[in-house]
Amino acid sequence: MAKYGLQRGIRGSEARHTTTAQYYRDLKRQTGELEANVRQLQTAQQQAERQLDEVRKEIKSEKLEAAKTEAKTALVAKVGSLLGSGKLKELEADNRTLQGEVAVRNESIELLQRQMQRQQEEHSRQLMELQAKHRREMADKEAEHQKEVSFLKSVIQKAKKWFPLFQELVYMEKFCLKVGFNEKQTATLISGKPLFYEGELYSEEHKRKFKTERAGFQVVKDPKDKSKLALAINRQLIGEWFKEQFNKLFSSIRRTVAPHRKDKGLGL
Repeated sequence: MAKYGLQRGIRGSEARHTTTAQYYRDLKRQTGELEANVRQLQTAQQQAERQLDEVRKEIKSEKLEAAKTEAKTALVAKVGSLLGSGKLKELEADNRTLQGEVAVRNESIELLQRQMQRQQEEHSRQLMELQAKHRREMADKEAEHQKEVSFLKSVIQKAKKWFPLFQELVYMEKFCLKVGFNEKQTATLISGKPLFYEGELYSEEHKRKFKTERAGFQVVKDPKDKSKLALAINRQLIGEWFKEQFNKLFSSIRRTVAPHRKDKGLGL
C-alpha cells in the first residue's frame, strides 16, 4: 500500500486499528463536546455584553448628572455675574416672601374647607331634625285623622239608630244627582219639600234620558216597603214613570217602522 502513501506500523507497538464504527462514535462524541463548549462560550458572551451595557448606562447616567450639576453651577454663576450678589439676594428674599404668601393662602384654603365641612355637617343635622319633626307631625295628623274618622263612624252609626231613614236619605241623594237634579234641587227633595222641574231625566235602567214637562217631584216612602224612600213624579214612582216613557217611545218607533214593512210586503 506504499503507492497510496501508507506505511507499516511500528513493530512491537501496542496501538490497535480503530474500526469505522468506533471512529464515528468518537467523532460524534467530540462534536458534542465542541457544541457544548460553543454554547457555554455564547452564554458567557451574552452575560459579558449585558454587563457591558449596564456599565455603559451607569457611566452615561453619571456623566449626565455631572453635566446637570455643572450646568446648574454655571447658570447660578452666570446669573450672579449678571445681576450681582445683591440683586440675587433680593430675588431670593422675594422668593421667600412669595413662598410665605403661598403658605398663608394654603392655610386659608384649609380653614375654608374645614368651615365648609362644619356647615355641611350642621346642614345635614338640621335636615335630619326637620325630617324627624315632619314625620312626627304627619304621624300626629294621621292619628288625629283616624280619631276623627272613628268619631264620624260612631256618629253615623248613632244616626242610623236614631233616624232609621238616614241611610235611605244618603242613597236618595245619590239617586237624585244621577237622575239629573243639581245639588240645590237635590237638597230641596231630601228635605221632603216638593220640587217643580221641567227638562230631561236619566234612567239608569234604560240607559237613556226622557224629557218631562213641568212636573212635581217629591221624596216619599216606598208604598211597597215603608222603611225605604222613593222619588215620585206627579205622585207616581219615578221607576214606573220611566217604564211608561220607554214603552211610549218603543210603541212610537214600532208604529213608524210598521208601514214601511207593510209597503215592502205589497211590493210598493
